[in-house]
Amino acid sequence: MAVDRDHVLRTAAALLTRKSTATMDEVAKAAGLSRATLHRHFAGRDALVRALESLGIAECEASLDAARLEDGPAADAVRRLVREIEPAAGLLAFLYTENQLFEGEEQNAGWTRIDDRIAALFRRGQATGEFRIDLTPAWLTEALYGLLASGAWAVSEGRVASKDFTHMIVELLLGGALRHQAPDQQAPEQQASKQQASQHRAPQREES
Repeated sequence: MAVDRDHVLRTAAALLTRKSTATMDEVAKAAGLSRATLHRHFAGRDALVRALESLGIAECEASLDAARLEDGPAADAVRRLVREIEPAAGLLAFLYTENQLFEGEEQNAGWTRIDDRIAALFRRGQATGEFRIDLTPAWLTEALYGLLASGAWAVSEGRVASKDFTHMIVELLLGGALRHQAPDQQAPEQQASKQQASQHRAPQREES
């Protein structure tokens, strides 16, 4: 019987997202295979994890493309990115805990490509004045990864509703990343608008 490799990988991803310590026997059972059949396609847990890594990188890069990171305000691009990457967040959260994937010379170059593209988005936001410049693009990128992983775990454990995933991550991240301008740094039209609003709210003096 032919084995649907993509089905096996996605089944393994779903299982390991819920239970990162799942054994190869448990993965085989979830995929409807014998352990021997699974072993023929993946020699061991490390081979399976490496295959899941390739899947995760591919899905993450597809999300980056769909989010159109170069279009419009950077903050809007961050919102699109979190929304697009949500379906893969569970798998990425699992991979995030597999330290061997990020150590030594065998690290997949795909992670660097992803890092560079996300960091470029935050750098663009800093250049346009949207994001704070005291937080480096590298740190903002790591903060995004951490929030995606935490959000995925919280949803999988039922502590957070899946419909709130994007909102919670975006609002927390941008709440710390957005640049808050002092009144004298704001655009003239913003200052004029605030002055008009203040005058409108001011109480009228009674005529004597």
